[in-house]
Amino acid sequence: MECVVLAAGEGRRMRPLTAHRPKVMLPLANRPILEHLIIAARDAGITEFTLVVGYREREVRSCFGNGERLGVRIRYVPQRHQLGTGDALRACEGLVSGTFLLLNGDMVVRSGDIRALAGLHPPVIAVSRSPHAQDFGTVRMEGDRILDLAEKVPNPAGDLINAGAYLLDPGIFGRLESIGRSERGEFEITDALSVLIREGGVTGYPMSFWLDVGHPWDLLEANGELLQTWAFEREGTVEPGVVLDGDVAVGPGSTIRTGTVIEGPCVIGRDCRIGPHAYIRGATSIGNDCHIGHCSEVKNSVILPGTKIPHFNYVGDSVIGSSCNLGAGTKIANLRNDRAPVHACGKNTGRVKFGAIVGDGVSFGINCSVNAGTVVGSGCSFAPQSYVHGCIMEGTEMR
Repeated sequence: MECVVLAAGEGRRMRPLTAHRPKVMLPLANRPILEHLIIAARDAGITEFTLVVGYREREVRSCFGNGERLGVRIRYVPQRHQLGTGDALRACEGLVSGTFLLLNGDMVVRSGDIRALAGLHPPVIAVSRSPHAQDFGTVRMEGDRILDLAEKVPNPAGDLINAGAYLLDPGIFGRLESIGRSERGEFEITDALSVLIREGGVTGYPMSFWLDVGHPWDLLEANGELLQTWAFEREGTVEPGVVLDGDVAVGPGSTIRTGTVIEGPCVIGRDCRIGPHAYIRGATSIGNDCHIGHCSEVKNSVILPGTKIPHFNYVGDSVIGSSCNLGAGTKIANLRNDRAPVHACGKNTGRVKFGAIVGDGVSFGINCSVNAGTVVGSGCSFAPQSYVHGCIMEGTEMR
């Protein structure tokens, strides 16, 4: 069976992390979201993939190539203008020869569900439950039949949602030709599926596990989930006097220096320098070529490649972009004094403990204080002893 993966979008809600990369290339457990999805489908027996790419597509192409690294075959179809999921799938017309899977590229699923979905008779829509159903397309079912599909209703009647995974046949392309633009100005695959639903021919498959990474803070939960199933290997150098408590992966060329304590699950990438006397707490992923230095503490965070957190720093429950530098003594808070859920740019994260989202190439001077819920755009620079809070625009300089 062939699998089409929609990987063309920017992921605007994930800004500033998607300023320089597509959403599907954001890392979880030091692998892109899209790589986890391809591996899950591969482990379900699928080896033929068509990736619909668009926004910063070179990132995707250079990472996956022809698929040989993952033991699959990959071809690419460009979507030059991001005009919706229906438009993206329409770009694949004539390239799929039979029943095929269609997957959104920005979700976390397990191979067992993909295998089960692929074994059904099309058309099938995978469904899941979410406490935030208003953020997704909602589904109404009777037995295993889909009765109705609505796109992002403000006050949905239930919590059953469209999970963004489908089993289809080439007949869907004829349906796509008949749809117009939605209220959002896009061509939606759900509009084509709604026609099939009215004809009574669409079934639903309930996913046993499904995570959507819709907002930057969702990376923390997804990262923790994926670390639970990680294959932990220690290939770097671990000096005497280091404590590795639980599952800890150390990439080749990395050095964990004396006095450092790392609590799993945690993954350290290639060519990193950790310590001396650093403290890393699970569930944390540290990308390649990072430095976590003397008396710095990192907890439940995702640190992208090339970032330096070198001296007397604290980073909790945060996502830090690539090539950032935290001056000595810089702290990122992750808890409000009143213990209320943290808001970021006016959006309730739903998390009592949440630090900051920091874009790429951000520089903090010494002794900066970053408040819980802060979002910092890429390329910002902050003078020593700055108090950083709220939503900071890309390229801001605080002197």
